[in-house]
Amino acid sequence: MSSYNFLLAERDRQWNNIESLELLNDELERTRSNLLYDQDTMMIHARQMGYGQHNERFVRIVGLGTMNKAPSTAGNIYYAQNPVFISDRSMKIVSLSIGLLVFIFLFMLEVIERRSR
Repeated sequence: MSSYNFLLAERDRQWNNIESLELLNDELERTRSNLLYDQDTMMIHARQMGYGQHNERFVRIVGLGTMNKAPSTAGNIYYAQNPVFISDRSMKIVSLSIGLLVFIFLFMLEVIERRSR
């Protein structure tokens, strides 16, 4: 696998990770908005967390600070894989070889053109 293909695969993984984090963020924003502005959602959430019984009512008091919510996962961490590099010496040998082949090819074309004239 070449370095370029490796980088493309990593870029695609990162874009997929960003998309999943955006979906998670949208879901958390909706939950936050519902808890801030919808009394019924706040009541259901409070009951799920164990604050109150079925026959109790909840009164919302604003301005007392934030409530410590149960920790939730914000997403997954992806670790980049270590790329496999081609040594600098090998690249120099390959480039020199290709340069010589191109030079020989062009020289042969010049020789063939001179003979045909």
